[in-house]
Amino acid sequence: MENSVGLIFLVVVTLSVVALTIFLFGYLFLDSLEYFWVRRFGRPPFVHFYLFKKDIPAPLKQVLHNDFSFYRNLSKKHKSYFRHRVNGFIKTYEFHSREGITITPEMKVKVAASWVMLTFGMRYYLPSIFEHIILYPDVYESTVTGLWHKGEFNHPAGAVVFSWKHFEEGIRHGVDNVNLGLHEFSHALHVCATASDEGGASGDLYAAKFDEVITYIGEPNNLQHLAGLGYLREYGFTNQHEFMAVTLESFFETPAEFKQKLPELYTIITQMINYKPV
Repeated sequence: MENSVGLIFLVVVTLSVVALTIFLFGYLFLDSLEYFWVRRFGRPPFVHFYLFKKDIPAPLKQVLHNDFSFYRNLSKKHKSYFRHRVNGFIKTYEFHSREGITITPEMKVKVAASWVMLTFGMRYYLPSIFEHIILYPDVYESTVTGLWHKGEFNHPAGAVVFSWKHFEEGIRHGVDNVNLGLHEFSHALHVCATASDEGGASGDLYAAKFDEVITYIGEPNNLQHLAGLGYLREYGFTNQHEFMAVTLESFFETPAEFKQKLPELYTIITQMINYKPV
């Protein structure tokens, strides 16, 4: 009897080690394949592959449908991928209330959806560069700058912070190219892709295309054209980081207009985040 138990234990341990080894080699193979594919073809070989897709409750699906045209325009299959990622975001990051604001499931879904939109073309979508989502009811005094903010990405603290009033306004006014959620998450995405090693091949692709963006705006004629159009709001010309955040706001809120007015920049951005809205 003891010999049988010992044999069973040995078999279980052996199978577990074999399974873990196969998983690790498979994971490394996929990573290697992705890096090769991105360098060869300029895009990941695949983005969405989930053994066990998770979902969100029906009322929260309705929130996505009502408030996010990005989600409404997806196919049925890709809507399920989107919801799976929303679920993963909510379970991964901690939400913190400030100044008495009550955080509801609907609020969590809206925050999560804003990040999922930005990273929907990337395989890695749950980075560790932030761990906390902090919500204030209105503008707040930043602990970093001492100034009054509507939102910020605090990299050292691993936190993305929003004034809920202004976050909601960004969603409600969906075609004015001002979206606080997209803006602050764009800063987090930029750091993830250019200053960390957790973005995978998609992060490398983002970084390479960011260099192209900098080259593009470094051309005096292009910069003059951008400024003259008045399409990208003036705040975007503060520095490179704000330019990217403002550009991504416009890319998601008014993609057809973006493509028509800035076709070269539009193409670079579609490659950078591996997503083409129109």
